[in-house]
Amino acid sequence: MKQETGILGLPTIRRNRGITLKQISDTTKISVRLLEAIENGEFRKLPGGIYNTNYIRQYARAIHYDEAALLDYYHCQTRPAAQPRPEGSTGKWSLFGPASPLAGS
Repeated sequence: MKQETGILGLPTIRRNRGITLKQISDTTKISVRLLEAIENGEFRKLPGGIYNTNYIRQYARAIHYDEAALLDYYHCQTRPAAQPRPEGSTGKWSLFGPASPLAGS
């Protein structure tokens, strides 16, 4: 049995519904290479920006999958990691330096 690759079981869902990547490509005009990248969670291979979310939405619609769930996964995977604060930092900085202790009082 071939080792399943992909995220959220997307390739299996697509195949079980009798849909090929070529069919999706023909209807959406998204290349098979980019559709494979979506299925495999290789989001760095996508062109970026609004194209990514648009391609992911079209792919989800084509296989009758929950768009929001797939976009949530995409955003979780591509969200930059939070930068740790330096020890002792209170986080009370403004664009111009430390916030005044009197600010907001």
